[in-house]
Amino acid sequence: MKTSKIITVLLLLVSVNFYAQGEKRDKKEEKEKIKAMKVAFFTTELSLTTTEAEKFWPIYNAFEDKQFENRSHKMRSIKSKLETIEAIDEKEAQSLLSQFENVEEDLHQNRKKLVQNLRAILPATKILRLKKAEDDFNRKLLKQYKGNRAGKP
Repeated sequence: MKTSKIITVLLLLVSVNFYAQGEKRDKKEEKEKIKAMKVAFFTTELSLTTTEAEKFWPIYNAFEDKQFENRSHKMRSIKSKLETIEAIDEKEAQSLLSQFENVEEDLHQNRKKLVQNLRAILPATKILRLKKAEDDFNRKLLKQYKGNRAGKP
């Protein structure tokens, strides 16, 4: 009887572990799929030549990595502290506000650096079209996500 309980618990733990690994794999696959869609979308929307694309993507990928770092890591730590905002005194609030401003400034400076780097390889019209393409792609992705969620119970 004791052995069957142990086996049941072990099977439960193993199945949870497999589920968690499958979920991580699904997220990674989904991220890669979105990245491929973005590459195709931007290349088309910006009418990038082969030469432009070869120079554009390393610059843009570095920009996105930095933005992700700022948004997910730095901003997440700030937002987690906001969960207990009622328990924060004025000094802590001032510090948190300064951190928030610094992250926002980093995001802005990173965008400026992107534009500066792209000026060397793309005409101004394509750089402006990039912002529109980013917005359009994000809207398309959000619409697709909402559509997928609507079909699920």
